[in-house]
Amino acid sequence: MLFNSFQFLFLFLPATLLGALLLERWSRKAFILWLIGASVVFYGAWNPRFLWILCLSLVLNYAIALLMERSAGNARRIWLVIGLVWNLGLLGYFKYTNFLGTTIEELTGHDPGWPEVILPIGISFFTFQKIAFIVDSYRGQTASLRSFGRFALFVLFFPQLIAGPIVHHSEFIPQLDRRRGDRTSDISIGLVVLVLGLIKKLYIADTLALPANIVFNAAAAHGHPGMADAWTGALAYSAQIYFDFSAYSDMAIGLGRMFGFDLPINFTSPYKAASIVDFWRRWHITLSRFLRDYLYIPLGGNRRGENRRRFNLLATMVLGGLWHGAGWSFVLWGFLHGIYLLIAHAFSALPAGRRMGKSAWWPLAARVLTFLAVVIAWVPFRAADMGTTFRMWQGMFGWAGAGGMELLRTAHLVPVAGAFAIAFLAPNIYEIFAWERLGLPSPGYPATKAKPLLWKWRWTPVYGVATGIVFAAAVLKLNDVSPFIYFRF
Repeated sequence: MLFNSFQFLFLFLPATLLGALLLERWSRKAFILWLIGASVVFYGAWNPRFLWILCLSLVLNYAIALLMERSAGNARRIWLVIGLVWNLGLLGYFKYTNFLGTTIEELTGHDPGWPEVILPIGISFFTFQKIAFIVDSYRGQTASLRSFGRFALFVLFFPQLIAGPIVHHSEFIPQLDRRRGDRTSDISIGLVVLVLGLIKKLYIADTLALPANIVFNAAAAHGHPGMADAWTGALAYSAQIYFDFSAYSDMAIGLGRMFGFDLPINFTSPYKAASIVDFWRRWHITLSRFLRDYLYIPLGGNRRGENRRRFNLLATMVLGGLWHGAGWSFVLWGFLHGIYLLIAHAFSALPAGRRMGKSAWWPLAARVLTFLAVVIAWVPFRAADMGTTFRMWQGMFGWAGAGGMELLRTAHLVPVAGAFAIAFLAPNIYEIFAWERLGLPSPGYPATKAKPLLWKWRWTPVYGVATGIVFAAAVLKLNDVSPFIYFRF
């Protein structure tokens, strides 16, 4: 079920919210069970035959964590290994079997004949969430498992089930014991944020898909876009994925707030980043911190010398790229970002780099360089295959020669320019609602601590009418429903 669909907005959400409000004051246990049931319905609406995977994994992870809590020494380590093997094995089978089979066929010319595996939606997100819980259970960093229902809602809560944020148990489970007072404010804030996310998705991200698809599809069909078209296509996709993921992140936060839960901030104006390090503190923040805490640091982090640190950083980004998608283009995307990060760290360590960082002109130059590097890396992320990637890069860098295709019209440039004006200049949703403390900040990610603007959202009839008009405009576009980009990961 999509957040941007009639079924969700006019049937599932009102019914689920009404039931939650009625049960919340009567029984916390009934409230939790209601949300678990609603989340199962939400997931099953996509494809009910995959519910068994979600439910079996949920039960097994709870059992493993419970057994680990009651074990010590080698037994505890054995349960940890079993938990990791189960979760990574499940993810590996569903996400990478097709990729492995294709790779074997390309290398050997022999089709292994494996049946095609359909990827269950959201498996990458809820698997990482459970891995974090299992590892923290082994470390003794989780609260006692008092009930299966609390753990189940932590995993299944529908606003974050399909595409994140990757919620940490320490952020969500304690909220189950917190009772809010008047819920009118939560519902109002959540609804406004939900509506603004809808507008981003329907009017900006989906509009930008057209020029991006024209160029990338032409390159996938072995065409060679000219320089202007290649750059416009790459920029269009860069803006499309920005607003698509920003919209989803806003809507997840807003929906969580409507039900009385604060979810972690996951997206804070990443195209305003002053370095590639800063970019990864703003883009998909919960994935970034998961990779830091459960991959980079366990690999040794920066504790085993400079060469090992470089390897750990590059390996983390490559695996992060592979997490996004089963394909060599995603590996290349992760590798590029790993190289970017190594260059950024090396540059900042040089005396010349430190001097340049103090120059008056450097902040703007750093932002431009960071943005261009990110745009170039988005090409393999969007491209259908490696051949498409190289044809796009050939066009962008003028290597297509006189045979470059002319694909786009001037009209295609207007939404791209407008989208970047918003991305570069407008405040994000957390700045607009900083007075309301929207979303949970993450330690070590400064941009998640939004500074209040001089202007603030006011709960007046004028703002209410404006929200209603914006929502009506969104409803007019619901016939053109398209999935969020991150749903396929």
